Amino acid sequence: MKFKTITIKNFRNFADLTVNIGNKNVFFGMNDIGKTNFLYAMRYLFDRDMRKRDLIDSDFHKRNVDEKIEISVSIDITDTASPDTQKLRARLKGAIGSTDSEAVILLKAVYNRLDKRADITMWWGGGRLVEVKASVGGFFEVDTLFNVIYINSYVDLNELFKKNIHSLIKNEEAGAEQDKASERNIKTKVDEINEEISRLSGVRSFQDKLTPSYRKMRDENVSISIRSNFAINQLYSNIVPFIHQEGDDNEYPTSGEGRKKLLAYSVYNILSAEAADKKINIFLIEEPETNLHRSMQAALSHFLFDTDANDNTLNYLFISTHSPFVLSEMDDVTLVRLYNTDKIVATSECYTVPREWKSAKKKLNRELSWAIFADTVLLVEGESECILFERVLSEIDPYYESKGIYVLSVEGIGFKPYINILSALKIKFVIKTDNDIMQVPSSRPPQYRQAGFSRINGLVKHIDIAVTTDTIPLNLFLTKNDKKPSKRREHYDSNKAALDDLRRRYGLYLSHCDLEEDLGECLRKTRFCELLGGSTTTACVKLLKSKKQHKMVELVDRLSEKDCKKIYNHYNFACLKAVRNETL
Repeated sequence: MKFKTITIKNFRNFADLTVNIGNKNVFFGMNDIGKTNFLYAMRYLFDRDMRKRDLIDSDFHKRNVDEKIEISVSIDITDTASPDTQKLRARLKGAIGSTDSEAVILLKAVYNRLDKRADITMWWGGGRLVEVKASVGGFFEVDTLFNVIYINSYVDLNELFKKNIHSLIKNEEAGAEQDKASERNIKTKVDEINEEISRLSGVRSFQDKLTPSYRKMRDENVSISIRSNFAINQLYSNIVPFIHQEGDDNEYPTSGEGRKKLLAYSVYNILSAEAADKKINIFLIEEPETNLHRSMQAALSHFLFDTDANDNTLNYLFISTHSPFVLSEMDDVTLVRLYNTDKIVATSECYTVPREWKSAKKKLNRELSWAIFADTVLLVEGESECILFERVLSEIDPYYESKGIYVLSVEGIGFKPYINILSALKIKFVIKTDNDIMQVPSSRPPQYRQAGFSRINGLVKHIDIAVTTDTIPLNLFLTKNDKKPSKRREHYDSNKAALDDLRRRYGLYLSHCDLEEDLGECLRKTRFCELLGGSTTTACVKLLKSKKQHKMVELVDRLSEKDCKKIYNHYNFACLKAVRNETL
């Protein structure tokens, strides 16, 4: 089975929202945008314990109690070989036809002004929905099908153990005789403990005082003895986890919120595996990064998104997060971005690591998982651009990152994978790429083609499907003389009107030449040579290219406020103003 869509109407901060979802979903957005409420909508739909809390007037969008709350999901059930599809079809028998490809589960809540709470009804079916009658205690048949595991950001390990210890520890039949012997041994030791307690001097002293005191109240021939009545009524009630370090024979109490949290997730994994045969597990996880160091967040990401690591128990996952580290291992997930226009809206995109990048998933995910939390992303070719542009932006606005701006280096991955995701999630992007040239393979004498122009044409067609080969904006040609920077600038200038138009329409910024040449052109010879210690602009450009990142770090460390402002305001680096919604 596969989740397809969720619809939320008139619930909390959602007026009317429908968004595509999948089996593994990541919800992200600014604070107070509705991520928690999204998970709560899922809980009301699938979790009986949540429904017991009732829905009151404040749960209705803007307290509009004249309209009903509706929360529904649609589920693809065409995969009849799936055990979960089989469970769902079996339970919906009579409400779903053999040819139905989709099942819908719906909650309706109508406000009851007399009781000051909502009356909840549940519906499910395929082509038509059938009301699911509630039994005593608000139990619906849907509750026999789904097992909701809600994990909040401050999960309590001790409370989790206390609540579930009898489910977690089950005596094996094969060890029954040994268990009985152990229980008898425990009883003998408890009796011995009680005897030892009774012999303590303080206990005997109290006993000696108590009998005479009692006889003053009532003169009868009795004496009072004090005995310990210590008993173990619940053998497992005080079981807690301890840590044993390799090479150390001692055991230590589990401490540290991070370790406790990872242990709690391990317990939830065991509990869900126990229920998997009979029910469909749905994990709802709220901001798991809380109290976790980023290395532990990465470990948790492995558990959440790696199918082998979680033993297939997290097949259906809905997680809200602010952390890119939690997403470092993501694959085959649906990214759902919540944001505010005149109302809370959402956009989603199914993200799968491209096949050619499976072996380098961390590299692709590292940048993407940061970018999706931004409002505007500047896509650049490499780390040198990142180093320079981050320095300039920091000088212009030290708080640019907190305002939702992020500089992302595609580092050989290319722009298109990022464009696809950012476009789908309605995240603005600006692209800066070199006006570079490439020699045509095996051409004799050497011929060169405008690789930068070709790249821009390809990106335009990728962004705007209306653009065809006949209407690409930039003309390409082969030349024997285009290797010199001056020729590349000349070719740029002859196409400047079209290139400026591409800046305005698509956020595509082609370098006048390349990063190093453009920087030399901007800062001019004297200052450029002063910063890099060369005698000519050409020598400085060559030096900067030969040890690109190392020299760029040295360069940005020497940039003054005046230098940064000059770069920011120069035509060659107008992409920096574009990400801040400014124009030259």
